[in-house]
Amino acid sequence: MTDLAIAANGLRKSYGDKTVLDGIDLAVPEGTIFSLLGPNGAGKTTAVKILSTLVSPDPASGPIRVGGHDLAAAPQSVRAAIGVTGQFSAVDGLITGEENMLLMADLHHLSQREGRQVVTDLLARFDLTEAAKKPASTYSGGMKRRLDIAMTLVGSPRIIFLDEPTTGLDPRSRHDMWQIIRELVSGGVTVFLTTQYLEEADELADRIAVLHGGRIVAEGTAEELKRIVPGGHVRLRFTDPEAYGAAAIALSRAARDDESLTLQIPSDGTQRELHALLGELNGAGIEADELTVHTPDLDDVFFALTSSTAQEIPSQHTPTEENAR
Repeated sequence: MTDLAIAANGLRKSYGDKTVLDGIDLAVPEGTIFSLLGPNGAGKTTAVKILSTLVSPDPASGPIRVGGHDLAAAPQSVRAAIGVTGQFSAVDGLITGEENMLLMADLHHLSQREGRQVVTDLLARFDLTEAAKKPASTYSGGMKRRLDIAMTLVGSPRIIFLDEPTTGLDPRSRHDMWQIIRELVSGGVTVFLTTQYLEEADELADRIAVLHGGRIVAEGTAEELKRIVPGGHVRLRFTDPEAYGAAAIALSRAARDDESLTLQIPSDGTQRELHALLGELNGAGIEADELTVHTPDLDDVFFALTSSTAQEIPSQHTPTEENAR
């Protein structure tokens, strides 16, 4: 089984009498994208700060391992294995893009020759070569974000924390950033992503956890999360009124729309349920002209799980460090 890049058990953090993280568990396999979703103030950035050694967890927290290293016993080893791109750009606008990169190379104690080579390669990789000699203050938002991630990669981290990396970017720049993230993961990098863009998590993440009230209220793949929220259904449309009537009798649980000759059957959209439904239709000798499956999207999941009246929905199975190996 795949090793875990990040494993945290009972992660807790409080500030005075305010509990931000109330014993959350995290298990992120190497070479995957894990997304932490949650409303403002849910604790997403706090989790990133703890896992990246910027903030200490509460003493009551369980063991935390990042990059195979114990967070408490070997923080320097953790720092050597990770890179962090925060919500706000770390780019210095008073110097050029190239100078920003060379500064990072110096901080990573690279030799002048090695640093120059790494910087040249990364500037080319992120399509910043032409702008390299210009002050970073003249860069667009998307260029600054690309430079920010390029700076993060100077130390060749195997785990990257991206805290809301596309906030404020236009749709084209956001899609460019998604492609960069995919390329990083295809190269074996693990990405821990926090975002408020549900489409972003849906597009990128192998697994998603929803953080609310200091706890993870649901976790799974995007498709698993969509299935745990009510509202999924199969829609059957007919052009023959007689076939429609026969189907309405055979599928008495369906909601009817006599005007459009459509039936709506509650369903979680799984292959098993679809197979059973088609079996019912075949058994009755009925053929629909159109069948469409509708499942809730991540917007529905997010609002259902983080509303003030939300009830906690059990998480999908998350492997422990032992059985994920």
